[in-house]
Amino acid sequence: MSTQTTLTQFIIEQQRNTAEASGDFTLLLNDIAAACKRISHTVNRGAITGMLGSAESENVQGETQKELDIVTNDIMVDALNWTGHLAGMVSEEIDDPIAIPSEYPKGKYLALFDPLDGSSNIDVNLTVGTIFSILTSTEGVDAKLSDFLQQGTEQVCAGFVLYGPSTMMILTTGQGVNGFTLDQDVGEFVLTHPNMTIPEDSREFSINMSNQRFWEPAVQQYVEECIQGEEGPRGENFNMRWVASMVAEVYRILTRGGIFMYPFDSRDPSKPGKLRLMYEANPMAFIVEQAGGVCTTGRQRMLEVQPTDIHQRVPVILGSKNEVNRVVSYHQE
Repeated sequence: MSTQTTLTQFIIEQQRNTAEASGDFTLLLNDIAAACKRISHTVNRGAITGMLGSAESENVQGETQKELDIVTNDIMVDALNWTGHLAGMVSEEIDDPIAIPSEYPKGKYLALFDPLDGSSNIDVNLTVGTIFSILTSTEGVDAKLSDFLQQGTEQVCAGFVLYGPSTMMILTTGQGVNGFTLDQDVGEFVLTHPNMTIPEDSREFSINMSNQRFWEPAVQQYVEECIQGEEGPRGENFNMRWVASMVAEVYRILTRGGIFMYPFDSRDPSKPGKLRLMYEANPMAFIVEQAGGVCTTGRQRMLEVQPTDIHQRVPVILGSKNEVNRVVSYHQE
């Protein structure tokens, strides 16, 4: 009888191929997986437990927090702060880096996360998720703010978890992208989507059309060509999708291709983009590149952007290689 590969088994087998592996990384990913299982259960029961709706507060970006934003953040922090694997954490929901309590040992890793991406969808029962990124730091000491400001190329792991019809974890450690589905009967993530790749070509784009009047000419041109369909310069019809949940958008692209854009717009000069570099754009860029796609700001490879702040915003254009490169070429023109 064949057996399914669990997330733990998969990580351990990868660890065996790394000579300097100590086992800490495997344990850290298991801790993240355990936290995401709790979040999945909590999100699934949101209406039953009365956790839907606004928390009547704002995060550091000035966005209204949902009740579940705060609850899921607490789940992540409580699951990771005592383990001894981390030197510090960053969360979308907390202004400053999160220190490890003094009574616990300090590890060599840093965890950065958006505990509930797409939370504006939670009240209408659409897909939400958790995004995370893992960096390295100096073992045994508290992480400083500057320790977190590493380029995306320095990530040792990135992943996201979808809380949809099924709960799935998408993961890369720099050796391709693999998808794991939570088997609710046994409480284990099992490998269901090995070696995920993004088709180089696609006829599907994802963008918030309500912001069209604020886009730069390059994005205006690309979207206009898609909309013109067979009668336009592309000579083909395109479909548009928009879920307003980055985890859902990227997962769709991983499974069938496409392009997702949250580009620069002129609404607020102090905000060069909507999405956060450190715990949204960088982990997704790592995943997309490992699956054969491209992620850019429009002018620069995302993973090479030098961070200046843990909550820094950036424009994001990612997905199928040939479509993203076309948008980049329009920016260059």
